[in-house]
Amino acid sequence: MYVLKLSLVTVVYNAQDTIRQCIQSVISQNYPNLEYIIIDGGSTDNTLAIIQEYHEHIHVLISKPDQGIYDAMNKGIRLATGDVVGMLNADDQFAGDDVLQAVAGVFTQQDTEIVYGDLDIMDQYRRVIRKWRSGQYNRNAFKLGFMPPHPTFYCRRNLFDQFGYYRIDHGSAADYELMLRLMYRHGVRSYHLKQVMVNMRTGGISSKNWKNRLKAWQYDLLAMRQNKLPFPILTLVLKPLRKILQFL
Repeated sequence: MYVLKLSLVTVVYNAQDTIRQCIQSVISQNYPNLEYIIIDGGSTDNTLAIIQEYHEHIHVLISKPDQGIYDAMNKGIRLATGDVVGMLNADDQFAGDDVLQAVAGVFTQQDTEIVYGDLDIMDQYRRVIRKWRSGQYNRNAFKLGFMPPHPTFYCRRNLFDQFGYYRIDHGSAADYELMLRLMYRHGVRSYHLKQVMVNMRTGGISSKNWKNRLKAWQYDLLAMRQNKLPFPILTLVLKPLRKILQFL
């Protein structure tokens, strides 16, 4: 019997403090048909040395400069040979050993092309400070500020060839734009896996200061307009409000 092949991509740059935990959470997965791809942006710290310790578990490793995180993700996707592709950032970890087994089970048993789940956001002391519970998608969800947590987002590999890759000209909103394009604009079938899939560390380039936050809003607005979301200004207001409700 054919076992669905999953390709998992980790993009990393100078993450010596977190990459080990990330990799360990990947190799502890109990799913038998996993392709693990790491795209390093040319790290100058001890990141590559740590990655090399796990070389027998890594199917593809590339280390050279790129044009940012989403360019690196596109590189990983193009190298992927699995039926389904997902991302796990170097700062994040799977919440349990059965995450990929659960993802594959949904793709096998449900009529869907996208699977996403829930995640916990943690502070530097590994305390949960925000619970991101997605809920099942419907056509009006994005209009009300909905966004699946990108670290839990898995989709059929052929969707990228059909509808395009991450748009690196959308800055920090490239992941939001991709999910909006697939799920809202093109109506790709999706399924919400009611499971905490990832423990995500707090922070991110878009939230470091008010200038970055303003730029992120501009990118969000661009994504909304390009994918023909009605009343994008209202959605721009609702999107951060949904996040506030997720805090403990």
